[in-house]
Amino acid sequence: MAVTAAESFVEIKVPQQKLFDGVSFPAVLSPPPSSATVLPLTRSIKAHKPYLESLLLKSGALLFRGFTVNTASDFNDVVEAFGYDELPYVGGAAPRTNVVGRVFTANESPPDQKIPFHHEMAQVPEFPSKLFFFCEVEPASGGETPIVLSHVVYEKMKKRYPEFVERLEEHGLLYIRVLGEDDNPSSPIGRGWKSTFLTSDKTIAEQRATKLGMKLEWLEDGVKTIMGPIPAVKYDKSRNRKIWFNSMVAAYTGWEDERNDPVKAVTFGDGQPLPSDVVYDCLKLLEEESVAIPWQKGDVLLIDNWAVLHSRKSFIPPRRVLASLVK
Repeated sequence: MAVTAAESFVEIKVPQQKLFDGVSFPAVLSPPPSSATVLPLTRSIKAHKPYLESLLLKSGALLFRGFTVNTASDFNDVVEAFGYDELPYVGGAAPRTNVVGRVFTANESPPDQKIPFHHEMAQVPEFPSKLFFFCEVEPASGGETPIVLSHVVYEKMKKRYPEFVERLEEHGLLYIRVLGEDDNPSSPIGRGWKSTFLTSDKTIAEQRATKLGMKLEWLEDGVKTIMGPIPAVKYDKSRNRKIWFNSMVAAYTGWEDERNDPVKAVTFGDGQPLPSDVVYDCLKLLEEESVAIPWQKGDVLLIDNWAVLHSRKSFIPPRRVLASLVK
C-alpha cells in the first residue's frame, strides 16, 4: 500500500523560523513520531518529490531533521534520490574538496571567519538552481548557516535606496578577484586558478573563463579575473518576482586576503565604486531578515538558490558541514 506524504513527513516548528505571508521559513520536516511505516528518507523523497518541490517553491528552503542520515555517503544518497543533475563547481571562489560522489566539503575557510550572505555562484552566469547542506558533525558552538529570502531584501532595498537599486538594475556589477596558482585554505576566497578552472593548463583556463564571460589578466604569481558586468537583480519566473541575486555584500565585506582588497572586488558594472554606507546597510538588512537555525547532527538543508541567500557564522570546532550543488 502506498505511503502518503503525511505518513512520511510532518512539518514541525522550531523557535528560529519566521513567517512570510503566512508561510514558514524554512519549512522543517521530520518523520512522524509514531508511524509504523517510516521509510528511509531516500524512499520518501522518491515517493513524494512533487510534494517536496511544491513546499520548496512556497517556502524557499526545507530542513529535514530527525531522519537517519549519518554519513557523507548517506547524504549523497539523499541528493541522488531527488534526481537532479550535478553542477560542476567551475568559477566558484570557495576552497572545497570532494568527499564522496556528489558531496563536497562546504567552504573550508578558518572557523573564526564569517562568510557573508550570497547566492551560490551569483558572480558567474552558470549557477546551481538548488544546494544541499548536511551536518555530519554539529558545531561545539556557533557555525549556523543563516538564510534570508532574496525578494524581501530586494523589496526593502528598493524602498530605502530607489536610485541605488535603479543604477544596480541598469549597470549590474563587476567582480574582480586575484587568484594564486594553488588553493589557500586560510582565505574564504582562497581557491587558486587551477582548481577554479579544474585545469593546470593556462590555455584551457582561458577557454573556460571565456565560456563564463570572464576576462583573465595573467600575473607573475597568479591571475586577475574580471567578471561582468553581470546582473545584480534577476527575475524569478517560477514565483513571478524580482530577487536580490548577487554577491555584492559578500565581495565588498569579505573578499579579503593578501591578494584582494574587498572594496575593489566589486563595483557598478560601469566601473564606478559602490557607496560604502549603502552596502553596509544592506548587510545589516540581510542580518535582520535572516533565520539562523543551530545545526544538529543529521540535518539536511535544501535551499532554492533562486529564492534564498545564505551565509556562515563563525564557530568553535569541531564542525563538519558538507554540500552538494545541482543544476
